[in-house]
Amino acid sequence: MSPPPPLTAVSDLASQLSTAGWAVLDAAAMRTLVMAQGGTCGDRGESDGAPAWGAWAPLWEDLPPDRYLRDGGRYRRRRHGSYVVEGGQCRLVEHRAHWQPVEYNALHGGIERWFEPLPPSLVADPAWQRLLCAGGAIAAMLRGPSRWFVEAHMFRIDTADGIGRPTPEGAHRDGVDLVAVILVARRGVKGGETRVFDARGPQGVRFTLHEPGSVLLLDDERVIHETTPIQPAEARAAAASARDTLVLTYRRGGFQGPPPAPSP
Repeated sequence: MSPPPPLTAVSDLASQLSTAGWAVLDAAAMRTLVMAQGGTCGDRGESDGAPAWGAWAPLWEDLPPDRYLRDGGRYRRRRHGSYVVEGGQCRLVEHRAHWQPVEYNALHGGIERWFEPLPPSLVADPAWQRLLCAGGAIAAMLRGPSRWFVEAHMFRIDTADGIGRPTPEGAHRDGVDLVAVILVARRGVKGGETRVFDARGPQGVRFTLHEPGSVLLLDDERVIHETTPIQPAEARAAAASARDTLVLTYRRGGFQGPPPAPSP
C-alpha cells in the first residue's frame, strides 16, 4: 500500500523546497498561504478569500474531452488558462495554446494544444486569484521575486474504459520553475500514486494524495515526477470513478511556445 504524503509545515516550506526540491502541504497549510495574500490580488468582499474547493468541485463535471491524447485514450478531460502574476497582482491573458517542447513531453510535445478556457465563474472568483498569487509567493521562495507566467490546468482522469493515466508521458519535467499539483477530488479509484525523483540521481519518494485541497509542490529544475495509472476500486462503479486535479505551473521569462520560424 502506498504511504501517506510526508507533510511540510508552512514555517518549514522554504527550507524543504531548498533542500529536497519538493514539498507537500495539507489543505489547512495551503489555506494559510492563500490567506496571507493581500494587496490587489483579489478582494475578499464577503468571502474569507480561501479556496472554495466545495463550491469549485462541480466545475470539474463540465470539462471537455482532451482531443490531443496520442495514446488513443479517452480518459482525460481538461480546461486551460494563462495568467501573469507579479507583485501581488494577477492578470488573465488572452486565451492561448498550451505548448511544450519534446524534450519535456516526448508524447505530446511540439504541438499547439488548444484546450477550452477556464469557466468564467472560476476566473471571476477573488479566491481563485488569491490562490494564483499564493503560488507566485511560493515560486519566489525558489527563485526570488519575478514576473511569473502561469498556466492553470483543470484535469479529470476517469476510468470509464477501465484505466486512466494521469501522466501518460511518464516521469517528466515541465520546463518551468514551479509546479503545483492540487488534489480536488478522488472518487472510487485505486492507484494514482505520486512519485517524485531527484533529476540528478536515484533518490525518490512515493505517496498518494487523498485530501482535497492538499498540494504537491515541485522545483521543476531539480526533480521529475509522475502519477501512476488509476483503476476503479469496484468494477461496477467504473463510470463514476475519477481523480480531479488542478495543476498550476510558474515560469520566468515567458510562456513556452514554438520556436520562431527560421529566417528565409
